Amino acid sequence: MDLHVSLDRRGRLAADAYRQLREAILDGRLRAGERLPATRELARRLDVSRNTVLHAYQRLAAEGFLKGRAGAGTYVAEGVRADARGRRAPAGAALRPRPSWRSLPAPPAPPAALPYDFQVGAPDPALFPWDAWRWRVSRQLRGRRARAGYPPPEGDPGARAAMARHLGVARSVRAGADDVILTSGAQQALDLVGRVLLAPGDRVAVEDPGYPPARAAFEALGARAVPVPVDAEGLVVDALPADVRLVHVTPSHQFPLGMPMSLRRRQALLAWSERTGAAIVEDDYDSEFRFDGRPLEPLQALDRQGRVVYVGSLSKVLLPTLRLGLLVAPASLVPALRAAKALSDSHGPLELQRALAELVDDGLLARHVRRVLRVYRERRDRLAAAVARHLGDRVIALPASAGLHRSFHLAGGCADEAEVVRRAQALGVAVQPLAPYHARPGRPGFALGYGVIPADRIDEGIRRLAAALEPPPAVRRPRR
Repeated sequence: MDLHVSLDRRGRLAADAYRQLREAILDGRLRAGERLPATRELARRLDVSRNTVLHAYQRLAAEGFLKGRAGAGTYVAEGVRADARGRRAPAGAALRPRPSWRSLPAPPAPPAALPYDFQVGAPDPALFPWDAWRWRVSRQLRGRRARAGYPPPEGDPGARAAMARHLGVARSVRAGADDVILTSGAQQALDLVGRVLLAPGDRVAVEDPGYPPARAAFEALGARAVPVPVDAEGLVVDALPADVRLVHVTPSHQFPLGMPMSLRRRQALLAWSERTGAAIVEDDYDSEFRFDGRPLEPLQALDRQGRVVYVGSLSKVLLPTLRLGLLVAPASLVPALRAAKALSDSHGPLELQRALAELVDDGLLARHVRRVLRVYRERRDRLAAAVARHLGDRVIALPASAGLHRSFHLAGGCADEAEVVRRAQALGVAVQPLAPYHARPGRPGFALGYGVIPADRIDEGIRRLAAALEPPPAVRRPRR
């Protein structure tokens, strides 16, 4: 163990060693059963006599903190109650974040696991190609040779070329390897674009309802988010202010309502961007999962003036914990985005990027998408049937032909969404209310994801949700 003890007061060396070791045991840095360095070794490291360390050890042993084992060394005694709160950092009352950070909400705690989990935006980890991925990552780790310096910040060249091919085939995105920057998920991609394009005070248009983390990322940079309504055709282009610097949009599967942006509206947005000079950030977050109709061309494929930055993620296709995302940018922005990426985290996980490239080049990623698409299609169909059976006219289903969730508005006269969510949780059902996605008060409803919940639990989960929509029975007061 590389145990740090600081001794700087002459005449109290043994007392200082005793105090610091005792504090390390009490606050949990040294855990029960953990072996301490031999007295000679620790004395050599601290440049003190062995008697100094021996005295500290003996005092701790006498108080029950340490226990010696003949021929095996000195260990932290079992049964010592540690409290990690003792090693908290100073409160720092004199330091305060910038105002833009004070107004941002804290990241929510992970939701409690419930038996009927309709959480939004999560794929099923049981469908992940564990064996294929483990084998490729292991091969990358075994074949790695030491090299000087760091990998390129924009990502491994082979992985960027593979993703450019994948996006070209799967989504008709026009890109070469040099146009792709690999990121730690789509959220980092949004942050990089904001750093490069936005100055404090710039106005950014966001969909309302829309994706709160995108709005928060831009506001954290000092920009001012302007909510713009959506309708059955997607973002209402006519409602865009002329002075916004950037527009964040989810045209393939509007988040969270689900409708795609019509071709007419897409063309209008591109024309508006050319007139005003604003950038468009196209967030194509789960368009791989398309169940109905013809695939819609992304804005990036329609763009002829270099106004669109395409942002993608592999969190829904593979796993969120891999933190693999990307952006495709016009050539005019790529040098600045590479520099921003280098300043942000220097480089991404090289072995994971190369394993991803092998999945693409071997055709396994495309086969994986086709396989999970069949599973999610079955769950989506079961969800639609269960909603029709149990919820009837109490909800209004919003149209969606892609993605891992469906959204519903509450019909008039039903309980408010917050109350429905509370009752559902009490019945073991996790649902997502729509209110957090609205910048302004909007129509109440909820979103139901089918990425995680097994197909055989969907019907019972919706039946319980229907019970949550029922008003509680009135309490009769006894007559006097």
